[in-house]
Amino acid sequence: MLTEVRNQIKVIFLSLKYNIMREMTNKVTFISNVLFMILNNSSFIIQWIVLFSLRQEIGGYTMKEIILLWGIASGTFGLSRIVFSKAFELSELIIEGKLDTFLVQPKNVFLSAITSQTKISAIGDLIYGYICLFVYGVTVSNFILFTIFLITGGIIVAAFASIVNCISFWIVKGDFFADALSNIMIDFATYPGNIFKEGVKILFYTVVPVGFANYLPVETILNFNFVNFVCIIGFTVIITALAFAVFYKGLKRYSSSNLMNSRI
Repeated sequence: MLTEVRNQIKVIFLSLKYNIMREMTNKVTFISNVLFMILNNSSFIIQWIVLFSLRQEIGGYTMKEIILLWGIASGTFGLSRIVFSKAFELSELIIEGKLDTFLVQPKNVFLSAITSQTKISAIGDLIYGYICLFVYGVTVSNFILFTIFLITGGIIVAAFASIVNCISFWIVKGDFFADALSNIMIDFATYPGNIFKEGVKILFYTVVPVGFANYLPVETILNFNFVNFVCIIGFTVIITALAFAVFYKGLKRYSSSNLMNSRI
């Protein structure tokens, strides 16, 4: 069992390595994509500077906490798109019958599919996340926590994207529904959770788990709470297991397109 897990992790890292190497064949494009994404993210901070010039805090957050929130949001999104980019396009593979390539491989079908592509501009998101941490004020403890929460957040975001995209196993136009929910997850990640009413906050910790991916990690870095830390880890395990279960349940309904493509 441990050998299989170790081999699968090795395959994921090899896939990531070759995806990046393939994109780096044009170094100018590679570097410009990364830099422009960092600049793009930086531009959104301007709106917060304007808002905080009008009032001292928003939802209990000052500019310093907003920068940390942006770091977590940007970093988790970046990591999920770097490692699990195809999770956000899984419905396309399902609808167009393009899972055939992964079904004939000896490795885990689900992991092979969602790690088959890397979004290079997302490296800029990940770098920007750490830039925000350094602007916020880095210490050994918050650097370790920040890194752990980027990993858990990236997994949660990718697992959630996989689950909603798997709706396409049952619904023909499930990709529209999946895109809408994925966008909600991304759009609300950069706003303080305290500005929302209790009913909405409950949704953000259940239906759309932006709370466990972003809000709770920020609160844990600001004021460490072991219970919150365990809740984040536990939820990450649960949603990952759910993503696997939903995918393989839906895979029983999959219709092959008889494509003869191969993946190198």
